[in-house]
Amino acid sequence: MIKQNIPMQDIRWKQRYQNFSKAFKQLTEVVAKESLNKFEQAGMIQIFEFTFELAWKVLKDKLNYEGFNLQVPREVLKQAFQSNYIKDGSTWIDALDKRNLMSHTYDENRSNEAISLIKNKYFIVLQELYLFLQDEINK
Repeated sequence: MIKQNIPMQDIRWKQRYQNFSKAFKQLTEVVAKESLNKFEQAGMIQIFEFTFELAWKVLKDKLNYEGFNLQVPREVLKQAFQSNYIKDGSTWIDALDKRNLMSHTYDENRSNEAISLIKNKYFIVLQELYLFLQDEINK
C-alpha cells in the first residue's frame, strides 16, 4: 500500500491518539497516587474504562489505516498483537473481559481487585501502547 502525504489532522488514528493520550495521562496521575479514598478508586476505575475504550479504538483506526477492516474489540486486539502493535495479547484480552465487570464494582472487594489489576497489570500494557503510538506519530 502506498501511503500519501496526508496531514496528521486528516488521519483518524492520529486524531483518536490525541484523545487516548489525554486519557492515558489522567490514568498515569491517579495510578501514581500512593493511597486512594473510595471516590478516587471509583474515579480510577472510570478513567481506566474510557482509556481502555480509546486504546482499542485507536488500534482499530490504525489497523484500518493499514488496510484491515476490523470492528470488534477482540478481533482488533488479536490483529494488533499479530501486527506487533501490542506485546502482551493475553493481558489485553483479560482487560477487555474484566472491563465489563469493573462497571459493577459496588463492593469493596471487587473495587480493590480492580484497582490492583489496573495498577499492576493493565496500566503497563496501556503505557506500552502509548509509547508505541507516540513513536509511530513521530516517524
